[in-house]
Amino acid sequence: MNKYQKQTLKVRLLKLADMKCTGAPSELAAKMDVSERTIKRVIKEIREDGIEITYSVVRQSYVTNKDFI
Repeated sequence: MNKYQKQTLKVRLLKLADMKCTGAPSELAAKMDVSERTIKRVIKEIREDGIEITYSVVRQSYVTNKDFI
């Protein structure tokens, strides 16, 4: 995965998380045609960038806790 693809994946993931509709990590990986490990790696990078993103068991979705765009 090159930088452009990774950045695009981050943006798509953050938009879905903001709408609270990512689904479980395995579902999200299938939607984005990447591995579950890649999703978790990208989530880690997003957190390292200072964006609060957590997984809600109740919603079964990643959710953001602040505006990022």
